[in-house]
Amino acid sequence: MEINTIGIIILAISFLGYISNWLNWRFLNYKANQWLYYLGAFVHETSHAIFCFLMRAKISEYKIFTSQPHVSYSKPRVKLIGDFLISIAPIIGGLTFLFFVNKYLLTNNFIMPEFSSWQSLPTDFLQFIKQIDITKWQNWLALFFFFNVGAMISPSWQDLKNVWLVMIILLFIPWNFFTHLGLLAVSLILINIILQIILIIIISILKFFKK
Repeated sequence: MEINTIGIIILAISFLGYISNWLNWRFLNYKANQWLYYLGAFVHETSHAIFCFLMRAKISEYKIFTSQPHVSYSKPRVKLIGDFLISIAPIIGGLTFLFFVNKYLLTNNFIMPEFSSWQSLPTDFLQFIKQIDITKWQNWLALFFFFNVGAMISPSWQDLKNVWLVMIILLFIPWNFFTHLGLLAVSLILINIILQIILIIIISILKFFKK
């Protein structure tokens, strides 16, 4: 099976996002991190809400500051494609948000590698990582936004269940443009997970020496 398909990339983004969110709530469930998590949840749920509006789905509930942020909505009037776009909206909205952060807040601090295929992902990922210079304030701000990007970008499993039939079809459909964006999202969530693991290790060491 072709591995650079839309469906496989979306599944990878959702799986990594699940790991990121699990690490948050299992090991980093502190008040400060909860507020940072809500930034990601705001972008995530607002992306759903925007596409609900575009696809003419009526929003009945929009909640951010809760243990399970969510948007409840009716069936979109734009059938099939509407359900799909609403479900994957966090990928589009999250990457758009980070694009504007990079362009205007970070003054184009990051140049995006090609991210053309899974095979080139390790090389592209390292090329992206090498651009992080902790002597620059832009990179500290970038790390701040990267920290909960898993909550920001990844569709939930419920989102995917809402469009399971479309997802099965997309497992066999490649699209170069989506591959570029999707593997960028994968890389950002991987950075997120690495940051979380580093912080978990630091906290564990501090707790050990406090005993």
